[in-house]
Amino acid sequence: MFRTAAFKMAAHTDRGIPLSALNPIYLHSNSTSHTWPFSAIAGLIDNAYDPDVNAKQFWIDKTVIKGHDCLTFMDNGAGMDYDKMYKMLSFGFSNKPTVNGHVPVGMYGNGFKSGSMRLGKDAIVFSKKADTMCVGLLSQTYLKQINAQHIAVPIAMFRCTGQTISCPVSEHAASLEDILHYSLFNTKEELLCELNAIKGPLSTNSAGTRIIIWNLRKSSSGQVDFDYSTDRYDIRILPDGKQYKKQEHVMQSGQESDFSLRAYCSVLYLKPKMQIIIRGQKVRTELISKSLACSFKDKYKPQIPNIEPITITFGFNTKSKEQYGIMMYHKNRLIKAYERVTCQLKANKIGVGVIGVLECNFLTPTHNKQDFDYTDEYRKTMCSLNNKLEEYWKEVNHRFGKNADIALTIEDIPKYPDQNWVRCADCQKWRKLPDGIDTNELPSDWSCRRNVDPQFRSCEVPEEPEDSDDEQVYQKTHKQHEREEKMKQTQRMEQEQKNAEQQRMKRLTRQNKDLKRKLKQEKLESCIVKLDLIRDRPDGERDDLVEINEATQMKELERSPQDQLEKTLRSAEEQDYKVLYLQTQGEMEQLRRELDDLKKEKAQAWVEKKAESQDSSTGAGEWSELGTSSFVEVDDELACRVEEMDQRTEQEEELQNRLKHLEEEKSVLLTRCKNLQKDLEVKRECDNVKLSIDDKGSQTDCPHPNRDEGGIATGGPSVPGSVPQDGTRRGPESESGQGDSATQVYRLMLQELRHNVGRLLVNYVPALDLEQVNFDCDVIDELLMQVLEIASSPLATEHNS
Repeated sequence: MFRTAAFKMAAHTDRGIPLSALNPIYLHSNSTSHTWPFSAIAGLIDNAYDPDVNAKQFWIDKTVIKGHDCLTFMDNGAGMDYDKMYKMLSFGFSNKPTVNGHVPVGMYGNGFKSGSMRLGKDAIVFSKKADTMCVGLLSQTYLKQINAQHIAVPIAMFRCTGQTISCPVSEHAASLEDILHYSLFNTKEELLCELNAIKGPLSTNSAGTRIIIWNLRKSSSGQVDFDYSTDRYDIRILPDGKQYKKQEHVMQSGQESDFSLRAYCSVLYLKPKMQIIIRGQKVRTELISKSLACSFKDKYKPQIPNIEPITITFGFNTKSKEQYGIMMYHKNRLIKAYERVTCQLKANKIGVGVIGVLECNFLTPTHNKQDFDYTDEYRKTMCSLNNKLEEYWKEVNHRFGKNADIALTIEDIPKYPDQNWVRCADCQKWRKLPDGIDTNELPSDWSCRRNVDPQFRSCEVPEEPEDSDDEQVYQKTHKQHEREEKMKQTQRMEQEQKNAEQQRMKRLTRQNKDLKRKLKQEKLESCIVKLDLIRDRPDGERDDLVEINEATQMKELERSPQDQLEKTLRSAEEQDYKVLYLQTQGEMEQLRRELDDLKKEKAQAWVEKKAESQDSSTGAGEWSELGTSSFVEVDDELACRVEEMDQRTEQEEELQNRLKHLEEEKSVLLTRCKNLQKDLEVKRECDNVKLSIDDKGSQTDCPHPNRDEGGIATGGPSVPGSVPQDGTRRGPESESGQGDSATQVYRLMLQELRHNVGRLLVNYVPALDLEQVNFDCDVIDELLMQVLEIASSPLATEHNS
C-alpha cells in the first residue's frame, strides 16, 4: 500500500519517468538564506525594478487586515498575466531581458519565494496587466492545512471588459475556492477591492502588482523582526535584533543602513531609476558617487580577458564620519555596503570617513545578493581596492599638508559634497544644482520647474549626463613627493655612509701607521742586535757569512723556476738588503750619538781643566801654605784626567774608522742590490722574448754544456777585467777588493748575461751559431755591447718608462 500511495503521489512525464517534487518544508529552508531581513525586502524591490516590470514607483507599508499585522508591497509596473505569475510562484524561472541598457538584477528565479517566506509564512499576490487580473497564493499555512506533499500555488484569473469583471474560467474555480478559504480575503469582492487598489496616477486600469504578507516571522521571545513605532515613516530592526545585523559589520560601529530600511533603500541602487515610498513618505535616494567630498576617480583593470578597466570613486562621507568603507554594486544593485578594506580595519585610522564606490559586474553575487562568491578574482579586487584607497588617503593628506598616518579631523573634511544632484518627483530625472545649495533642505516633491538653471527647467529636457567614465585618473602628486623624499633620504644615507667610510679609512690609516711604526721599531731593534753580533765577529768571519748568504741565494735561484726566481730576487731585494741597510743606518746613528757624547765630555773636561788652572793662578799663596803634598795630589789628578781624555780620543778615532768602514759596506751592499735589480729586469725581458718566439714557432734556445735544465749557468773560467752587466769595466784591484766569492758571483752573472744576449741576437742574426761561441772570453763583450746598443734600446726605453 505504501509503495502504491507513493507512486500515485509522484508526477510523471509522458514516458513514465518521475518528475522531481518540492516538499512544502522547502519554502522555509529556502528562506533561511536571508539572515538579514532587509535583504528579503530588497529581493521584492528588485522584481519591480527589473526591465520586464520597469516600475516607476514602489510602495512599502505596514497595515492590519482582520487583526493580522501585514507588510504590503506595491508597484506601478507592467504587471503579470497568468503564465508569468505561475513562473513567479515557481522556482528557477528567470528569463528577464535587457531593455535599453537596463540590465536586470534577478538572475536565479528565487527572489520572491525566498524573500516573502523570510518575512512571513503566507503571501498573496495581486497583479493587473491589460485586460487580465490574477491572484496567486503562496502559503505555508495553506499547505500545512491541506496536508500537501508538494508545493501547490492556487492562481485565479479575471477578465476585464470595460467596467465589467468576469468570473474566472472553470479550470481556475478550484484555485479561487482555496484562495477564498485559506487567505485573509474570503469573498470575491474583497479580492477585487485589492485589485482595484492597484492604481496609477492617471488611469484606474493601470498595471501593477500588489503583495500582502501576513503571519510575519517572530523571534523565539514572540516579538516580530521590525520596529514600526520608533519612526512612523520608517521600518527598523528592533534594538534587540542585533542577531540580524550584517555579518561583516558585527565588529564595527552600527551603520544606519543596517537598522533603517529608509537608509538602506537610499543607497540600494548606484543610479536610482525607481522612486521608493516607505509608509507614505518618499525615500530621498542619492547618487552615492556624487554625494562625496574631495572625490577622485581611479581605475582598476581586472585580470579577466575582454574586461575593460572599471572606475572607482573615492571620497569622504559628508553626513557621518562613522559610515565608511567600500560600496560594491553589481548591475546597479548594492551587494556589499560599507565593506572596510584592510587599511580601514587597523588602529592607525587610515581611511576613516572614506567611501569607495565601484560597479563590479565581473564578479558573481551569491543567491541572496548580499555577498560575492569568494573567488580568486574577488580576493585580488579587495587587495587592489586596499592599495588604491591607501594611495587616495596619502594624496588627500598630502594636499591637506598632513601626515598620512594621522586621521583627518571633522574640521578638515568639507561639509558639503563636490556636486549637488536632486531628483525630480514628476519625471524621476536627476538634475545637477549649483554649488552652495543644500539638497537636504529641498522639499521632497521637488520638480524640474523649480530648477534655477533654465536649461533644465522642464521635464521634457533629457537628463543631464554625468561625468564620463573615461575621465582621467587623478594626478597622484604624493608619489612624486615620496620619490623626492626617498631620493633625499637616499642621498643622506649615501652621504652618511661616505662620511662613515671616510672616518673608518682614517681610523684604519692611523692604525696602519701605528702598526708600521711598531713593526719598524721591532725590526730596527732586531737589526741592531744582529749588527752588534756581526760587529763583534772578526772581519774574516763577517765576509764568510756574507759569502755563504750569497752562495745560498744563488743556489736557490738555480733550483727555482721563473716565478720562484722572481719571488726570491724580490725577497732578496725587499728583505735582506733592506734589513742590512737598516742595520747599517742604525749602527751609524748609534756611532754618531756616541761621538757626540764624547765631544760633549771632552769639551766639559776642557772647561773644568781651564777653570782649575785659573783657580791655581789666583790662589798661589794658599797653595804654598798647603805644602808639597797637596800639589803632588792635584798634579796626579790632572794627569789621570789627561790620560782619560787621550783614551776617549782614541775611542773616538776608532769609532770614526768603524763608521767609515760601515759606510763602505753600505755602498757595496747598495751596489749589489742595484746589480741584482738590473739582472732581474734583464731576465724578465729575456723570458718575454722567449715566450714571443715560442708563440711564433721558432725556437732559438741552444743547449750549452755548462747549463742545467733551468737555463742558469753553473760554472766556467773567469777572466779578469771582464765587463759586468752595468757596462763598466772593472780592474783587478776592484775585483780583489770584493773577495773571491764576489768575483765568482760576478763571473756567473756575466756568463748568464752573455747567454741571454746571444739568444736575443739570434732574432736579428739568424745565421749566428750559439754552439760555436765562447761565452767565457772578453772579445765577445765588445761585439755584444755594440749590438745591444741597438737591439736592447726598446727594452731599455720600456724599462726607463
